[in-house]
Amino acid sequence: MLRRDRAIRPLPPVWVMAVALVAVAANLRVAITSVPPLLDAIGSDLGLSHAAAGALTTLPVLCMGLFAPVASRIAHRTGASAAVLAAVVSILGGTLSRFAGDSRVVLYGGTFACGVGIAVAGTLLPRLVKTYFPPERTGLVTGLYMLAMMGGASASYALAVPLADRFGSWQASLGSWSVVAVVGLVAWAPFTVRANPHHTPDEEGPGRLPWRHRTAWLVAGYLALQSWCFYSAVTWLAPTYVEHGWSRASAGYLAAAFSGAQIVSGLLGPVLSDREADMRRLLLPAAALGVAGCVGIWLAPMTAPWLWAVVTGLGQGAAFSLALVLLVRCAQTPEASGRLTGMGFLVSYGVASIGPLAMGLVRDVTGGLSLVWAILALVGVAQGVAVVRLRPDLPRVD
Repeated sequence: MLRRDRAIRPLPPVWVMAVALVAVAANLRVAITSVPPLLDAIGSDLGLSHAAAGALTTLPVLCMGLFAPVASRIAHRTGASAAVLAAVVSILGGTLSRFAGDSRVVLYGGTFACGVGIAVAGTLLPRLVKTYFPPERTGLVTGLYMLAMMGGASASYALAVPLADRFGSWQASLGSWSVVAVVGLVAWAPFTVRANPHHTPDEEGPGRLPWRHRTAWLVAGYLALQSWCFYSAVTWLAPTYVEHGWSRASAGYLAAAFSGAQIVSGLLGPVLSDREADMRRLLLPAAALGVAGCVGIWLAPMTAPWLWAVVTGLGQGAAFSLALVLLVRCAQTPEASGRLTGMGFLVSYGVASIGPLAMGLVRDVTGGLSLVWAILALVGVAQGVAVVRLRPDLPRVD
């Protein structure tokens, strides 16, 4: 029960809340995307196989699945905004530990801490969007959330190698992204003080995940296929072109173009969704773009590498941002959105965490990354098939 004698603090203006949310969202990919451009250096220094190196992106994705359901329980005890603050602290600690990444235990331990923080914050932010922002602005705020998340990813892709060269080690490059976590912490802490439990109906409890709800399973299935493609592409795009003779810096810039394209489609998709009742009209083109890009990298990687990277990024950015809209739109209340998000992330990230590791195994077995993109194209086709079943008249999770 809430304490009735606790003073209710007024919420900040909407734009202030949006800025705080954006500052946190900027941390939700950096710990993952700063690694791939440096994978060859990390693997060489620590003696890692491609599969073990892929685990540096698999581990946080697995955490995002396993800890997503826990996020609602934490929010019930502390308040959702306070739980997000704790998540940013976890990301900060995990990122700082990477300065000592020459130890395998420290490197994987810090990656685990980042994954837990990303899981909790990523699960609760869609719920807070539904709680604090008007329905007609859900798409716009989600787009800003995507803009920050993919902007951070794009910057970390592009700057990972230059930072390693500037600071003299990949450990310092990875650890330097703790600055982004500090900004998120400073921006979110005042909002946490203002957004006390009187503004978040956590007294109802986290509730059970909607395991028996058909709509929840359809959304989770779509998320699983999309996330498999996304995190596998995030991990192996830069190494693919390093294998083709590109420098690590050039491959990092290509991966930044991939992520930069996601900024455009990640912002545009949710904004368009505010005017679209049938999400399939946006989800199907997104899936088609992702498949087209993967086929291009598979069959003609050197013909138009920048085009393939941008097309793949446009598809993946739109597909993921629209999935975030689904997590809000397919639920009747903020609490239901939290439970749907918890289940969706548990299923999808649990499945998707296998992706980078499995694709690394394919590389170890075949001696190259070409087949990886053929597999990702097939998964993208399955994603399109799943989209067809996401009809606008599906019952919402309650």
